Amino acid sequence: MTPATVPQIVPPSSAFWTKGTNAPPVSVGSMLLLTDGRILVHSEPNCSGCVGNYNHWYTLTPDINGSYVKGTWKQVASLPSGYDPLFFASAVLADGNVVVQGGEYNCPSGSCSGVWQSAGALYNSATNTWKATIPPATSNIGDAQSVVLPNKTWMLAECCAVYFGNSTFPVYYTFNEGTLSFTAKSNSTDGKNDDFDEEGWNLLPNGKVLTVDAYTTNTSLTGMNSETYNFGTNKWSTAGSTIVQLWDSNCMLGGGSFELGPAILRPGGTVFYTGASDCSAGHTSVYNSSTGIWTKGPDFPNADAANDAPAALEINGNVVVEASLFAGTFNPPANFYEWNGTNLNAFPAPPNAVNTPSFVGHLMVLPNGQIMYTDFSTDVEFLTSVGTFSPAWQPTITSVAATLTHGSKGNSISGTQFNGLSQANAYGDDFQDATNYPLVRITNNATGHVFYCKTHGHSTMGVATGAKIVSTKFDVASGIETGASKLVVIANGIPSASVAVTVN
Repeated sequence: MTPATVPQIVPPSSAFWTKGTNAPPVSVGSMLLLTDGRILVHSEPNCSGCVGNYNHWYTLTPDINGSYVKGTWKQVASLPSGYDPLFFASAVLADGNVVVQGGEYNCPSGSCSGVWQSAGALYNSATNTWKATIPPATSNIGDAQSVVLPNKTWMLAECCAVYFGNSTFPVYYTFNEGTLSFTAKSNSTDGKNDDFDEEGWNLLPNGKVLTVDAYTTNTSLTGMNSETYNFGTNKWSTAGSTIVQLWDSNCMLGGGSFELGPAILRPGGTVFYTGASDCSAGHTSVYNSSTGIWTKGPDFPNADAANDAPAALEINGNVVVEASLFAGTFNPPANFYEWNGTNLNAFPAPPNAVNTPSFVGHLMVLPNGQIMYTDFSTDVEFLTSVGTFSPAWQPTITSVAATLTHGSKGNSISGTQFNGLSQANAYGDDFQDATNYPLVRITNNATGHVFYCKTHGHSTMGVATGAKIVSTKFDVASGIETGASKLVVIANGIPSASVAVTVN
């Protein structure tokens, strides 16, 4: 194989949003990046005049030139009958399958009731089928945080186990994909400080999981504790004070929403954590994953706060976050901000933000470096950011066959940083769409046409793996164009240097 030149991205004069050429046929919300380059999107008509069915899913497929803006929509398989969730846990697993579990609401025929259900399902994108999972016994999963750990295990919290009387301590599980069942990992001595509700989970470079306590079952109104989880020991430990309060307790008077804002791990190992509030501007804080030290960040401008809000990591290393006025908390308009490591600056917002509060937004980094935004409407927007990535952040390819056969499956590829430096996208307990896994893209030299190869069997789901050699498998589509081509591995929108391959 012969590495080609490092791909160059010409930065635009300023960041801007582009409306999708083809609108989805329904109102859309939660989305996940499939390992074949398509976007799996949930129908969520959660607004007046919205259309759709909470049982349905759609895919957005990029056009032949790799454009998601010009992509096409297609309805795919529906969830098992009776499972019509809103605000649930979700993940793309290391084998390329998708799992969703729980739901704060169930919405048959579009009529939503708060039930904190525990149902769930596993989606196989290759066969376009959903299979019902076996919910944990005596549980109310509801809107719950989840994360795929470095060892490829999906860990899921149960919302409010103490509050609902299902347990005397916070409860979390691991998922067994083979049996579609869950194993409880929690116990009374695992060290977790408070119930799982409103929190988010953030994967760190050392393999631990960071969370900030929302104090939903801890009566302290001034609590600022954070925690990390060690899967190897199955223990939670304090990660220190966040310096400023990031959860909403009505300015320490009680009666707040308990909400938190999203958090994003940036290149370099710092986590930018945003705060919620219903009585003042939301605070922010920065966690250094190398030193374990928190540093106070700037408050949101314009009296905004990030009560249930999305954030995403731009390929330039900055963080985009949506927020709304703390007064009214869950009412429009929404504003966008960008954290560059020093300042929290105003940022261009999609056109519909004037009509929406932050909690209806969803952000996700795409393989081409753009960021996709949905807000329960049919207006799907795509952000093109300013600037580009550092070469040090790129995946590198060390081994792949120089000749590939169309229709072949299980091709091996190895290299470094295949999972990127971050999960790249965050919201919290209502929605997860991490993209810390490799995609393989092949571009035909003669036509310039773009083809994604379904990846599966990743050797790790850890982030920021450095110089460690990691690997995955990929399937070459039978419809791919043959001939001389360029192959790249992409993680969180950042491509590797291309490698010359021939498709026959």
